[in-house]
Amino acid sequence: MLEKLQSNVKPLDKLAMKVSKEHWDHIGKPIEGLGKLEDLIIQIAGIQGTEQVNIEKKAVVVMCSDNGVVEEGVTQTDQEVTALVTENFGKGIASVNVMAKASGAYVFPVDIGVARDINQEGVLNKKIAYGTKNMAKGPAMTKEQAIRAIQTGFELVQMLKEEGFSIIGTGEMGIGNTSTSSAIISVLLDVPVETVTGPGAGLSKDGVRHKIDVIKEAIALNQPKKEEPLDVLCKVGGLDIAGLTGVFLGGAIAQIPIVMDGVISLAAALLARAIDENAISYMIPSHLGKEPAMQLAMKELGLDPIIHGNLALGEGTGTTLLFPMLDLAMSVYNQNKTFSDIHVEEYHRFDQDTEEEKKEEVSC
Repeated sequence: MLEKLQSNVKPLDKLAMKVSKEHWDHIGKPIEGLGKLEDLIIQIAGIQGTEQVNIEKKAVVVMCSDNGVVEEGVTQTDQEVTALVTENFGKGIASVNVMAKASGAYVFPVDIGVARDINQEGVLNKKIAYGTKNMAKGPAMTKEQAIRAIQTGFELVQMLKEEGFSIIGTGEMGIGNTSTSSAIISVLLDVPVETVTGPGAGLSKDGVRHKIDVIKEAIALNQPKKEEPLDVLCKVGGLDIAGLTGVFLGGAIAQIPIVMDGVISLAAALLARAIDENAISYMIPSHLGKEPAMQLAMKELGLDPIIHGNLALGEGTGTTLLFPMLDLAMSVYNQNKTFSDIHVEEYHRFDQDTEEEKKEEVSC
């Protein structure tokens, strides 16, 4: 299944990106006046294969799953919170629902591994298992479960594409999932657990120290292999992260931009990139949150998020903050007058000095 995904990921359309960049330059404003927002629209042009960028129909896929490691006391709350919030997603009353409505996006909550049955209308039932096993006592899930979860994320992207969605945000809900994401990031980046582990939803200093000890114990026990992303996912991951990994890979195949949210979706992004390095071109960062792993993971992926709001909410809320910013950029892209329209001489793009010019400066 993973081999099939890899063989179908195409590089970005360089011609579409070139034309998009030229279009930005002809608009009546300073060159790169909208900074990173221009870069993101150019990237989306490459993803969609046309300078006629369309991001009108937006979705947020929220993967919901429980994690067995909660048994180790690494969180403030118990697993029931995962189920309650998942139901609230279906009712349309959670934070991401409110923010998505304001930003013109649709929320698709997915029960991919909540510890009890969810019968709430509006929640997609894609349950792989009733939560993962406790990674501090053994592998979190089987290889078969991980592959099924990845496939689930992939299929959801295909479904949303068929329904006309043109950009997808990633979200999650799962008590204990900052522990699993810290474990994954620690292994994949080969950095100490202490460096990538934070308080999650609000642990005390003693709680964070205990959380670090548990993650270390899980890694030492399971010995996940850094060079095998599926092995890392099975041993110290979560079903929500596996589903999001599938979303990132699915976006790369369906040529749909996938917007990442917080540290949990970053862990999934790292896994997707490890499975197919070309998938990174289809990912868009939204924000740099509180969790210490985020800055390291962003640097590893070569991404530079626009929003620095110290967020720690999750659910996909960071993606809903980026959506209106992209819409505002698109309003300029589509509606602003060009220099020729307003009969003003265009700004010119002055690229970096040539090697010859640099040599002349050094010799002087």
